[in-house]
Amino acid sequence: MIVTAKEPSPAYWAAKVAAIAQNQDQDAFAEVFRQFAPRVKAFLIKSGADPSLAEDCMQDVMATLWRKAHMFDPTRASVATWIFTIARNRKIDLLRRSARPDPEELPWGPDQPPDQADVIAFQQDSARLAKALQDLPDKQRTLIRRAYFGDLSHAEISLETGLPLGTIKSRIRLALERLRHAMN
Repeated sequence: MIVTAKEPSPAYWAAKVAAIAQNQDQDAFAEVFRQFAPRVKAFLIKSGADPSLAEDCMQDVMATLWRKAHMFDPTRASVATWIFTIARNRKIDLLRRSARPDPEELPWGPDQPPDQADVIAFQQDSARLAKALQDLPDKQRTLIRRAYFGDLSHAEISLETGLPLGTIKSRIRLALERLRHAMN
């Protein structure tokens, strides 16, 4: 009769992740790594990643587990589910990053000088937009400038100004509507 080793329970793995989170327990991490790293790599390869990408991604997932073990919540998912979710998300991130063209591949500069009519139309549109911005109420104009020229998110503007997020969104929406109307 052949006796097979019983797979540890989800509670066992949750306790190991808790030990990593609370004590930076290297032995617990090594055990979790031995259990899940090969499975994560196989999962990534089966889902279409090449072996080198799967290896890099697996290493990144396990490093994330070490750094963010405190974020694991056993009431929301098992350790396996949590780890494989991290792996899936990391693979998506890496594929998106690799799909972007390198800066050397991007065309630089215009192919030909712009048509004079286009330049004049652009200048006229810019002048109309500047006038429309100037005609906005001060509260709306300030928020538009912070959001679009200051590159701030609505939440960042709310923190900066102390205004509620809903107020920020409403004023920006109203301002954009006025600008659209002015530009038509």
